[in-house]
Amino acid sequence: MPGSSAGLSAVRSCLLLLFIHMSAPVEARRVRGGRAHARRLQQQQVPAYRERVDGPESFPLDFTAVEGNMNNFMVQIKNLAQSLYPCSAQKLDQDMKLHFLRNVSVTCNDGSPAGYYIKESHGSKRWLIFLEGGWYCFNRQTCDSRYETMRRLMSSTKWPQTRTGTGILSPQPEENPHWWNANMVFIPYCSSDVWSGVTPKTEHSDYAFMGSLIIKEVVNELLLKGLDNAKVLLLAGSSAGGTGALLNVDQVAEQLASQGHTAVQVRGLADSGWFLDNKQYKFTDCLDTISCAPTEAIKRGSRYWGGQVPESCRQAHLGEEWNCFFGYKVYPTLKSPVFVVQWLFDEAQLTVDNIHLTGQPVHEGQWRYIQNLGQELRGTLREVPALFAPACLSHELITRSYWMDIQVKGTSLPRALHCWDRSLQDNVHINSSHGNQSHQKQKTPPMRGCPLHLIDSCPWPHCNPSCPTIRDQLTGQEMSVIQFLKHMGFDVQKMAEQQGMDPRKLLGMLNNGS
Repeated sequence: MPGSSAGLSAVRSCLLLLFIHMSAPVEARRVRGGRAHARRLQQQQVPAYRERVDGPESFPLDFTAVEGNMNNFMVQIKNLAQSLYPCSAQKLDQDMKLHFLRNVSVTCNDGSPAGYYIKESHGSKRWLIFLEGGWYCFNRQTCDSRYETMRRLMSSTKWPQTRTGTGILSPQPEENPHWWNANMVFIPYCSSDVWSGVTPKTEHSDYAFMGSLIIKEVVNELLLKGLDNAKVLLLAGSSAGGTGALLNVDQVAEQLASQGHTAVQVRGLADSGWFLDNKQYKFTDCLDTISCAPTEAIKRGSRYWGGQVPESCRQAHLGEEWNCFFGYKVYPTLKSPVFVVQWLFDEAQLTVDNIHLTGQPVHEGQWRYIQNLGQELRGTLREVPALFAPACLSHELITRSYWMDIQVKGTSLPRALHCWDRSLQDNVHINSSHGNQSHQKQKTPPMRGCPLHLIDSCPWPHCNPSCPTIRDQLTGQEMSVIQFLKHMGFDVQKMAEQQGMDPRKLLGMLNNGS
């Protein structure tokens, strides 16, 4: 029959394409922007190893293990999939699609419906829920101003129908080697409450603050889409979303357990949400979100939002629950395992501390404050076992397209996250063999060649050679590390004396990006 002959021919063509692609030589991978890329081939190569297949969870292959000598392997896989496209019935849609919550009582600030974007991956038992960031407002005045200037962070009326995932949300394996095939969920931030509120809009209130309830409702809807059969749920977020992940990860774990889904391993990933309640460089009155000291803003905000914090943290800070919005205070009270990603010189932290790095070079007092901030942050992260903390001046990382290129001590963030996944899976195996089904965070020794606690030790911003590219605010031109530090008022002679080294040696290190 003609139809059968055509079908057989198509199958043969597909098999031939598969053979050709799998036998083709691997070419060099495309280069991304930033200083890291020229050095990637110089980094230590990690030997490939086999994934386990006998445990309760089946992991996708981790291609970060061979990224040093097979950088383009995932690109080849993508090209293969595209070349085989004529063999499939329909085109795979890579974008996440908007769904408004069915429970219309859970809303954005202005009363418009809250919602989420989702790209389902049928067959995968891994789920990633991402909480968007975007500061907050803490009283009627700051919320009114926010509504006028940043309405998309308070209303869903102009949300697009689709979103394209990047970084850890990307469906492209060459950009996201470990999570590309997971079920991806992006929850837009429209509650302005650091994902903590449980307060609806009424006749007597100006705005709804329902961030925590939005997460709860999204999880309820996802249970009907396959989350009930999940092995792993990663609650991630950046900036205010990173703080939101810390505030809500235990609540999500308890929500699933209370509905009988105890087999789902709930974990947290907090990116650029580990803020300090430190003293500002220069005190200012609390007139707006940017200039208000972190402690005062959160104190006012948590009252205004009706903010909800984890019960264990609330008990530890009775009457001063606002403390739980600061990572180093809430983290020790959490039961769920959490991986922390934090720039040591976070731009948002410096902004609220009234250190502004644009315009005129900073003077010595500001430079000393910046260095002390890095040291203070290091101190709060010392007891965090799963950590990625580069000494860079930046904000947010996990959804950046260059997130694979940043390294700490020769290890990339995707690789570190994979090592963390593996260590947690080993814990589950051990606990199961002893009849203990707890998924609580534990301090376990890392696997050989698979570090989890990664923090830079160099003392100044952008001393890590893989930091993102810096651009001059006025010209837009790329700046070298030493150009950037001189712009900030860096004194090579004085810094060399402080470090106990020859100024020429320090200058050479800076020129080499060391």
